[in-house]
Amino acid sequence: MAADDRIGIIMHGVTGRMGMNQHLIRSVLAIRDQGGLTLSDGRRVQVDPIIVGRNPDKIERLAKQHGVARWTTDMAAALANPDDTIFFDAASTQLRTDLLKQAIAAGKHVYCEKPVSDSLEDALSVYHAARDAGIKHGVVQDKLFLPGLRKMAMLRDSGFFGRLLSVRGEFGYWVFEGDWQPAQRPSWNYRKAEGGGIILDMLCHWRYVLDSLFGEVKAVSCLGATHIPERVDEAGKGYAADADDAAYATFELEGGVIAQINSSWTTRVRRDDLVTFHADGTHGSAVAGLFDCWVQPRQATPRPVWNPDQRQTLNFFEQWQQVPDNQETDNGFKSQWEMFLRHVLEDAPYRYTLLEGAKGVQLAELGLKSWAERRWLDVPTLED
Repeated sequence: MAADDRIGIIMHGVTGRMGMNQHLIRSVLAIRDQGGLTLSDGRRVQVDPIIVGRNPDKIERLAKQHGVARWTTDMAAALANPDDTIFFDAASTQLRTDLLKQAIAAGKHVYCEKPVSDSLEDALSVYHAARDAGIKHGVVQDKLFLPGLRKMAMLRDSGFFGRLLSVRGEFGYWVFEGDWQPAQRPSWNYRKAEGGGIILDMLCHWRYVLDSLFGEVKAVSCLGATHIPERVDEAGKGYAADADDAAYATFELEGGVIAQINSSWTTRVRRDDLVTFHADGTHGSAVAGLFDCWVQPRQATPRPVWNPDQRQTLNFFEQWQQVPDNQETDNGFKSQWEMFLRHVLEDAPYRYTLLEGAKGVQLAELGLKSWAERRWLDVPTLED
């Protein structure tokens, strides 16, 4: 294979659940197994990943299990290799700023998970370093590529909603405390000192979802909570869970749209999916989950009557029409990887930059401040 028919990708932080499953296996290795990526001129470029990590046994085992020829514990050597063009990070948020700056200084294009950092100042400093170095840069914004939210975007673009009024989001599930059943999330999520907390984790998501689908976020009011103050870690040892495990946020969007999103690791699910978005407009409403989307236009809106003395006779779930799967959709993480690779390889348009990632950190930072000060806060525009 000619040198220009491959692209080397340094992958750091892919031994964890998200990095391994979504980025290594279902994205980069899936692209490899399909024979590479076909560009607009018909040229096919194969991906060539190298796994970087601290634990040699773990990364060697992962590499062998999935047929990855290259792995190393030497980050400096990996960054020094001119044959590897992209650096990707999905490890600790607290280490990400330094790692990205090292990669940028080495001339690598950078792509990373969010949050970009745990502070807006650091997130902007990484963006400015990338901009000034003239390298390509991107941040994972995976929920925009979910089939359910793509259908929601199609409804918006078609004018289905009329004038959009409000959005309600519900995200979360019960994460076991770790005593009688193992927790489904790592214990660092519940420790402030290790970058834990659902506000930092999820408001970064809600920023790009709201901005992209419903309107730019102009103001925020957020209340956090630590509902479960004691948990048990992966080694069976109890610890103080001092990070927020639930967030109740209200956002004012451009055009006067009001959005409310609850995020919780302490709720039991009785809804269509682990995350749902309900958008109401003058001409119709829609509810989207990860894959499916249901609509109710104004012409088919029922006429409920409030009567507390009789059992409700209407089945409200049956009064919605499901949006069909008219288009095939790939794994959302893989779709965005392919977009970023095309951006690097042929300068294709790409909007999910480090500046967009910084906007997510900004909203999380303002959400935490709103909680601490118990007041609404405006969201300033971030200048390029």
